[in-house]
Amino acid sequence: MRKIIQTDQAPAPVGPYNQGVVASGAMLFVAGQIPLDAATGELVGTTVAEQTEKVLENLAAVVKAAGSDLSQVVKTSVFLKDMNDFAAMNEVYAKHFGDTDAPARACVEVARLPKDVRVEIECIAMVPD
Repeated sequence: MRKIIQTDQAPAPVGPYNQGVVASGAMLFVAGQIPLDAATGELVGTTVAEQTEKVLENLAAVVKAAGSDLSQVVKTSVFLKDMNDFAAMNEVYAKHFGDTDAPARACVEVARLPKDVRVEIECIAMVPD
């Protein structure tokens, strides 16, 4: 089974992909989110901390639209424009995921991100039956 997840509470896709896909009725794969305002399509924030906050709000919106929440995220991938921003990103990230129940995570520096943002995050979450 495969169910497409779309919500107006997160930015609309800017290419041939979906915000999220639930696979086998239990796992949600969320497309990478960048710090765009869902209503205006405008970039939010200039610092990595501000942008990370918006990215995580966008991730939460897609996960919620699938009937789950951030506590059910099992894996994230974080893409940073500059690894020197790691500590600032991590501080905001920790507020959303905590320490003891945090998902598995990869974090890499990349050459460039869409709209030249400082951070993009994707995730995989469990969805209750």
